[in-house]
Amino acid sequence: MKNEAKRRRFFHRPDITVSLSIPMAVLLVLFGMIPTLLCTQVLISSLRQSHMDSRMVEVQNQCQILSSKMTRTGYLRGENKDGAMDNEIQTLADVYNGRIVVVNRDFRIVQDTFHIAEKRLMVAEEVIRCFQGESSSKYNKDKHYFAQAVPIYDTAPVNGIEGVLVITASTEGILSLLDAMLDKAVFLELLVFLILILAAMTAVKMLLKPFKEFQKKLNLVAAGALDTDISANGYRETQDISRAVGITLSKLKEVDQSRQEFVSNVSHELKTPITSIRVLADSLMGMEEAPMELYREFMEDISYEIDRESKIIDDLLSLVKMDKSEAELNIAQVDIHVLVKQILKRLRPIANKRKVELILASIREVTADVDEMKLSLAISNLVENAIKYNTPEGWVRVTVDADHKFFYVKVADSGIGIPEAEHDHIFERFYRVDKARSRATGGSGLGLSITRNVVLMHKGAILLNSKAGEGSTFTLRIPLNYIA
Repeated sequence: MKNEAKRRRFFHRPDITVSLSIPMAVLLVLFGMIPTLLCTQVLISSLRQSHMDSRMVEVQNQCQILSSKMTRTGYLRGENKDGAMDNEIQTLADVYNGRIVVVNRDFRIVQDTFHIAEKRLMVAEEVIRCFQGESSSKYNKDKHYFAQAVPIYDTAPVNGIEGVLVITASTEGILSLLDAMLDKAVFLELLVFLILILAAMTAVKMLLKPFKEFQKKLNLVAAGALDTDISANGYRETQDISRAVGITLSKLKEVDQSRQEFVSNVSHELKTPITSIRVLADSLMGMEEAPMELYREFMEDISYEIDRESKIIDDLLSLVKMDKSEAELNIAQVDIHVLVKQILKRLRPIANKRKVELILASIREVTADVDEMKLSLAISNLVENAIKYNTPEGWVRVTVDADHKFFYVKVADSGIGIPEAEHDHIFERFYRVDKARSRATGGSGLGLSITRNVVLMHKGAILLNSKAGEGSTFTLRIPLNYIA
């Protein structure tokens, strides 16, 4: 039982793989050997049948000649007394390593080259058919001989058939010759097999050479040399693979660079409020008799920096949760109109403080499968940005609409707008179009990145239409029915 368990574990090890060269070599050898074997078998079979047919035709012709001689010499009537015909019959039987029997009209054997059945009766089917004027032949595969029966005609037409000549000829000589040829064919096949193995190994080595070179380059990349030229133009397949791997490496480099930039940005963003707090605290500690109003002003600034630090940390935690592969959505049926209405109600004090008008336009009632908390965070980020980066006496219009497949939330504003050159970077983490104004308004630079992640988690899309000085419009398109 232990040995059986070990054997099973060995043969089911996932890390045991077969080199591509082995099946390729086997296939090449098979493709070479199968036609060779088939051709050999067809050739031997064809030769066997050809020799058999030739021997049967030859024996039949000799029997016809012998029958004609018997007819001319009156052999069955006893006119041939010198024994020459008997010698010819015996010679013919010896030539074909067989037996000749001559049967007269009374079905009695008058001549037997084996001299064991003379004077006996021979009432066989082929003899009867010959007396009816039909020659017959039959081959016995098991005993390796064929029998030929030929009628012997009388010289007087009125008397018809005078007797029957029956010959059995051995085919062992032909089969022995074919067996010798088959032995030579087997030797030739073995030689061809060995040649094919050598040729297949050489061909496989040449065919796999570009893949081996490509593998060496990939090993260098795996060792850390990401700038290695991995182009492999030996075959179209290797070229396509190297191109795909090159694209993957480029994306990995971009991800690595983005990670480094992200770490640098996080360090900078977290350090800035702390630096401000330290400066404010040191200033307070350096004043011996500062007025209460100044203390209050400094403490308000410190509280603001603490809130800003907390906002950055919260946004970072939200991004980390969304980036996890196991991040899940709590999907439920949500009334999108009610959700947006609650968001605007919560942000209205900020809008009133900045004298920005909030407008809700609900074209139709929408109910969809969404994660209410995450979607609320995404829409809140868009509306809050629209308020913060707006102009005095400006407006923010939120439109809710849907069709048979998607629902749409459009956030348009009359704000400062976003230059077209910045559109491709606006959703990057910590990216700010106007860094000075973003920090002044308390932005962390993570809001739009969080919004895009939420939309993508819902299998949706986010579109931006904006020009500098002409306001911005963000459009969320999310499926009504969530499919995992």
